Amino acid sequence: MISCSVNSEKTLLAVSFLQSTTEERANLLFPPVSKCLTLLIEIHPVNNVKVLKAVDSWIRVQFVYPVADTFASPASYLLLISEDKYIEKIDIKVVREGDSVMIENASQLSRQRIVDDIFWAQWDMLEQTLFYIASKESRDTLYCIQFYPDKNFKLILETPLDINLDDIGLKSVNLDFNCSQDQEMISKPLNIQVFTSETGCLCICCNLVPASPEEVTYSVSFLHKGYSKIYTITLERGDSSEVKDLTFLNLDYYVAVYLPGHFLHLLNTRHPDLMCYNFFLTGGNAKINSLHTNALLSPLKSMVLDRGTGSIFTIAINRQALLQFLWNSKSDNDRLAALHCLLLHIGSTKELETQIIQWIIENAATCFTFDPIQELLIASLYWRMCLKDSKLDSVLPYTPLLYWNEDIPGIVCRTHIISLPVLKVQKCKGFWEKLGSSLECSRCFDPHMCFNSKLLRLERDKLLSDERTEERTIYTESMLENAKKVFSSLNKWNTEENMVPLFQEEDYQQRLLTGLMVAQLKDHLTRHLQHVGKKQIDQIAVDYVSKSLDLICLIMENVWKKYGLGPWIFSCRQEGRLDEMVVFCIMCQILQATSGMCMPLPPGFHTLHIALGIRCLPLHALLHYIDHGVLHLTEKCVMKLLKELDNTEKNEKLKLSILIRLPEVTV
Repeated sequence: MISCSVNSEKTLLAVSFLQSTTEERANLLFPPVSKCLTLLIEIHPVNNVKVLKAVDSWIRVQFVYPVADTFASPASYLLLISEDKYIEKIDIKVVREGDSVMIENASQLSRQRIVDDIFWAQWDMLEQTLFYIASKESRDTLYCIQFYPDKNFKLILETPLDINLDDIGLKSVNLDFNCSQDQEMISKPLNIQVFTSETGCLCICCNLVPASPEEVTYSVSFLHKGYSKIYTITLERGDSSEVKDLTFLNLDYYVAVYLPGHFLHLLNTRHPDLMCYNFFLTGGNAKINSLHTNALLSPLKSMVLDRGTGSIFTIAINRQALLQFLWNSKSDNDRLAALHCLLLHIGSTKELETQIIQWIIENAATCFTFDPIQELLIASLYWRMCLKDSKLDSVLPYTPLLYWNEDIPGIVCRTHIISLPVLKVQKCKGFWEKLGSSLECSRCFDPHMCFNSKLLRLERDKLLSDERTEERTIYTESMLENAKKVFSSLNKWNTEENMVPLFQEEDYQQRLLTGLMVAQLKDHLTRHLQHVGKKQIDQIAVDYVSKSLDLICLIMENVWKKYGLGPWIFSCRQEGRLDEMVVFCIMCQILQATSGMCMPLPPGFHTLHIALGIRCLPLHALLHYIDHGVLHLTEKCVMKLLKELDNTEKNEKLKLSILIRLPEVTV
C-alpha cells in the first residue's frame, strides 16, 4: 500500500499500491505491466472499481474536503500526486439509486493538471491547502494552493526558498509514508515540512546534510518573520553509521525537532528572534513519553504516528511537568524558555501566576542574565491584553529583554534574512488573514512600534521637576484623573481584610506616574492603531496599567503569606524579625524591576518598604539605602517615626538623620 483516501461522504475510496515486491517479480515469468496501480472504488453497496492510473511511478491520492458545506455535495474531488513531478485533480460525480451510490460516467472522468515539474508536495488537511515546490527562473520556490468549499482553488502564496533542492526525490508529507522495501524505486527523499499555526505563523523545516558525522544540521525558515535559522547540533554520542533523520512536529506555538535518544528542541514560532525562548533539551528531558523509535511521522497538527507500533499519539506540553522543569533548571536559558512557555503558551491565569511567583520568591537572586519579576509582569500583561485584541500583538512588548548573546552548549545558530512571502489573494479569511497581518508587521517593522519606558522616564522626570506653570498644572491634573480611573478598578486590594497594607495613603508621585503611563500608552496606541476608536484605546491603556498594579499586589500578597507577616502593623519601637528582612530584600527586587521599566507601584509600597528598612537595617545601612534612592521617604513614615520614638540618644540620631534628608518644600 502506498496511500489511500476516502471522500467526505464515505462513498468513494481511492487507493494506490505496488502490485508486487522485488522478490515476487523475480519469480514471475511475465511480471505485471506496471508497478503501481491507482484505483477508485465505490464503497457501498456496488463496489465497482475504476482504474485511475497504472504506471511505474508512485502515486499519492488525496480527496479534497469541503470546509463548510451545508449540504452533501454530489461531486468529489481527488488529487493525484505523482512521483513523475505533476499533480492532477479529478472531478468525480456520483448518482444515487436507492441506497446505492455509483460513479457517473466512470469512463469519462474530468481531469485537470494543476501543476507540473514539482520537486515536493505536502497536503494540509486542516487548512485544505496544497504546498508544493517547483523551480521558477532557476530558483526553487514554494507555492500554496487553497481549496475552497465551492470546490474552486486559487494559487494563494509564492515565496523563493533559501535552501537548494537539486536532485531530490518527491516526498508527500501528511499523505503517507514509504514502507516498501523496493529500494530501486525509492530515491532518498528530502526531509522537509511546512507548518502553519492558528496565530498566522508559517514555517518551513528541513533536515540538512551535516558537515561531520558527529553533527546534525537543520533549518527552520520563519516565513512570517522574514528570516531563517540554521541549527547545528554536536551530538554527545556521535555515530557516523546511525541514520539521523529528524522528526518535525507542529505544536502550533512551537515546532518540535526530535531525534530520539539525542535531543528534543522546541522552537518558538511566534517569537523566534531570541534563542533563550526556545527549549534545547537533551538527556532525560529529551523524550516524548516513551517514544524512542526513529520511525515517526506527524500526520496532523500536534499528532505523531509511531510507525513501529501503528499507534497515533496527541502531543501536548504538560503544565505540571513544565513547572517542575522550571524548578529543576539551573541555566538561565532553560528558565526563560519555561517562563515564556508558561506565561504565553499555557496561559497566564491567576493560579499559574501564583505558582510562578512562588518560584520567583525562591530563585530570583540566582537569575543572572534576566529579571524574572520583569519577565512575569511584561509577559503576563502581553497575554492578558492580546487575548482581548490580537491587534495589540505588535504594539505591546512580550519581553523586557532587548537582546540575548549567551551561548547554549552544543548548539550553533546562524540567522539569514530571507524574502517575505507574497500573498496572491488580497482579501483572505482565517489563517491567511492572520498571516497577512503578520507579514505586514514584519514588512513595516519599526523598533518604536513596541511600547517602551524611555519616553515615559523622560516625561516623568519633566513632570516631577520644580517648574510650575498653568499649562503644567492642567497636565498634572489630567494625569491624576487617569490614575483615579486605574485605582477605581483596584478596589479589591483597598479593603480592611487585605493583609498587605497598600492603598492606605495618598502617594503623589506614584499616582502621577500611574496617570502618566496611561497617557503615554494612549498616545502610543493612537499612533500605531489608527483603526481603533478613542474610547477603546482609553480603556486598553487603563486596563494595562491596572493589571500591572494588580500583578505587583499579587506578588506582595504571596510574599506576605509565605513569610507569615499577617495583618502587619508598622511600629518603629520593635526590631524586625528575620522574615521581615527577607521580605524587605524581595521588595528591593520588586523596586529594581519596576524602576528599570519605569512602571508605577501601588500607593503605600514605599511607606511599607522603608518601614521594614527602619526595623531591620542598622542606621548606616538605612541611610545608605535612602541616599542611593532605594528607599523613599514618605510623609506617613516620617510622621509615625517622629511620634513613636522617644528621645533616647539612638532615636534622636535616627530622627535627625531622617529630617536632614527630607526634600525642601517648594511653594
